[in-house]
Parts: sequence; C-alpha cells; structure tokens
Amino acid sequence: MALITTVSRENAEGSIKEAYEMFMKNIGTIPRPMELLSASPVLFDSQLQRIKYFSKHPTLSFALLTHIRYLAAKSLDYGFCMDLNKLMLKKQGLSDEDIRKVEADPSKSLLDEKEGAMLVFVIKAMKNPGTVTADDIQTLRNLGWNDSDMVDALSQGVSMIDHAIMMQAFQMDQHCMIA
Repeated sequence: MALITTVSRENAEGSIKEAYEMFMKNIGTIPRPMELLSASPVLFDSQLQRIKYFSKHPTLSFALLTHIRYLAAKSLDYGFCMDLNKLMLKKQGLSDEDIRKVEADPSKSLLDEKEGAMLVFVIKAMKNPGTVTADDIQTLRNLGWNDSDMVDALSQGVSMIDHAIMMQAFQMDQHCMIA
C-alpha cells in the first residue's frame, strides 16, 4: 500500500479525470507514475504536457522513445515502466529475443541507423555522462539529428530517474496491470 494518498480513477476530477480516461482508452491502464503525480495536480499537469509533447515529437519516433524508456527503466530496475514499455516494444513486433539483444547491447536494436545511434548515445550518456564526447555529438549531427533532438531524447531517458525514486520512496506498486 502506498504511503501517500493519490487520486483514484473513481474520484478523479478535471484534468486528472480527463487524463485517466485518455490513458485507459489508449493503453488500457493508468500509468502508476501518473497516479503518483495525482497527489500533486500541478506536477501531474506538467507531466501530462510532457507526454503530449513527446507523443507528437517531430523527429523522435514512438519506437525510439519506447526503446529509450525501456532501457532506462531496465537500468533502474523500475518495474512498472519496464513492463509497460516491454509490452509496447512487443506491440511494435519485437520478440523476446530481440529485446534481450537490445538489453545486452543497444546497438543491436532493430531501429534504423539514425535512430539506433541516438539510442546508443542516450544509454551511454545515462550510464556514464562524463564519457560523452564532442565526437559523439558530431556523429549524431552527421546523421541529421540537431541539438534539440539530442536534449529531448536524453531527457526522455533521464526523466525515468525521478519517477523510479518516487515510486520506491512512496512504496507505490510497480507492477504493470493492463486492464
């Protein structure tokens, strides 16, 4: 049982209710991090805007963003987001073997060269931020990525850290239960 009081689906009102309905319609569950953030409506709305931004990102594909979230969650042993994003990867056609390969080596993803390079960069930057070099950045630029894309992609990965910590600290259930 969680240590904090969050807004249940039955008691949701306003923007929280609208978001909960959207999540149920689109993914069949209310993401646990969003349930946690319902305890702080301003942060909830801020995260919702972030989700909307990434859902319509002009250059970072849904497949790339799902890979980033999955590998970031895996590195943090963040159960809910691992389960949810693994499910999303499978819905995109990846097999368990494909997922195991990308877990072991992000460069083995089935993404195209450009997106694969961005995935490798994000995971490298998350694991060892001090090892990112000007050459890494130039390689991405040479593939057609701009600085905004790099910031956005890395932001998608590192944003998992705050949710993972809060989920653990407030003892929120981290299992993905698709309704």
